[in-house]
Amino acid sequence: MRRKSIGLLLLPLLAAATAVTLTSSAQATGEDPKLAQILDGILQDARLSGAQASVTVRDGDTGQTLYDRDASHRGNPGSNLKILTSAAAMSILGPEYTFGTQLRATVAPSGGVLNGDLYLRGTGDPTMTATDYDTMARDLAATGVTKVTGSLVGDDTWFDSTRLGLEWAWDDEGTSWTAETSALSVNGDTAYNTNTTYISVTGGTANGDPVKVTVNPPSSYITVVSTAKTGASMNLGISRDHGSNVVRVNGTVPAGQTGGNLLSVWQPTGYATDVLRQALVRNGITVTGATKLGVKTPQGSTTLVGRKSMPLKQLLKPFLKWSRNMHAEVLVKAIGQEVAGVGSWGAGLEAVAEYGVSKGVDDGAFALGDGSGLSRRDFISAADIADVLTNIRSETWYATWLDALPVAGNPDYAIGGTLQNRMKNTAATNNLRGKTGSMTGVSALSGYVTTADGRHLIFAVQLNDLISENVKPIEDRIGVALASYTTAPSKARFTAPDPEPAPVVPGGVECSWVVPARC
Repeated sequence: MRRKSIGLLLLPLLAAATAVTLTSSAQATGEDPKLAQILDGILQDARLSGAQASVTVRDGDTGQTLYDRDASHRGNPGSNLKILTSAAAMSILGPEYTFGTQLRATVAPSGGVLNGDLYLRGTGDPTMTATDYDTMARDLAATGVTKVTGSLVGDDTWFDSTRLGLEWAWDDEGTSWTAETSALSVNGDTAYNTNTTYISVTGGTANGDPVKVTVNPPSSYITVVSTAKTGASMNLGISRDHGSNVVRVNGTVPAGQTGGNLLSVWQPTGYATDVLRQALVRNGITVTGATKLGVKTPQGSTTLVGRKSMPLKQLLKPFLKWSRNMHAEVLVKAIGQEVAGVGSWGAGLEAVAEYGVSKGVDDGAFALGDGSGLSRRDFISAADIADVLTNIRSETWYATWLDALPVAGNPDYAIGGTLQNRMKNTAATNNLRGKTGSMTGVSALSGYVTTADGRHLIFAVQLNDLISENVKPIEDRIGVALASYTTAPSKARFTAPDPEPAPVVPGGVECSWVVPARC
């Protein structure tokens, strides 16, 4: 059943969130009254009082709507928006799409000397690590270059200069999940947290001793100011000052123990260029000139060393399973370059929106402010998310995309992803595949599950205007209820069992799982 179009608004949609009366249409239409009774019971949870709960369940084989509770109401999807972004990227960019990073020059090296500038040109690779930059430096040294007389230039012009998205929370600026978007990047860990640095703090030998602070990857771009001491308990604070790369460390760390935190980096182009400069030194290459940022590589330049990222079909796994926000934003800007020659949110989001409409999303009934779901200007309905989940199954790349979704209750970090600690030891375990979403006041879970009868279901759950932070168990009960569901008469009074409690998500965290202490 299609919903009335109200006019597409990509960015400037203004809406006031209001409490609504939650009603189920499933019982009224007779689509599946037994399922409606079960799900209505779950949604009576007091934690949803005054909130907006939008839920839809469909038969994956027939397309019939089995349950609908305010599913056409628009709301903020959180990271469920990555369902649309990732599908659009696979369709527009293609599964084999790669990001390139190059060292280029306008003159050829002679006698081991490059008499000119060395350009580091990026196109958005979100997986670059310090090791990758070291490899590029080593490869350049292998060509015989030992000296660069000009400057080291960081060319991030493949994307525009807007690094932070619309209405991203200012107080999240220093967090790993609200990093800046750039055509040049560095990961602070091996789990592809783009444009981050990992700050590690180790206690001394006795209480009162100074602590040891380590920045990874090593970079002079990060300035650490530490007042932390060795103490009896782990009470550590690590934060980055607004608009700078000054990192402040305070509190206490027990003797011999280590704590840490992953922080975003201000102006990641400078960070990436600094990491490369240090790698060049380690590999015997001296750059005598200064570092320059944001300068476009001249036409006619030659590639001295190049690196390609993993193809998009492989990047999907860290992107979706671990809900990497910056991967989404890089893909949106890459889409903009692909379709309009402009690496901007505006150009990319227009193409993502058009793709969504082609997959059943109501033209004019949704708004996109970014690709990850961080923006408070993202508005879409659970019904539209379900439309995308339904209609992308005809895409040639669908099996690869499906494999990249988190798997409920699977303890393997690379398989379970954001669902690894949820719905464990239930009928949903290793059955339900879905995309999570979490922000302050927002929670979502959408995907696919097979019932006890072997029926394939598509579902979308979107919860908005929340006060309680602990609503993941409600989503999990829905997931387990669907996985356990049967139409057998003997099970007519079936009620969903309670799954193991899901972790409580701290307010404002755009992540619905517990990140390993060090990836």
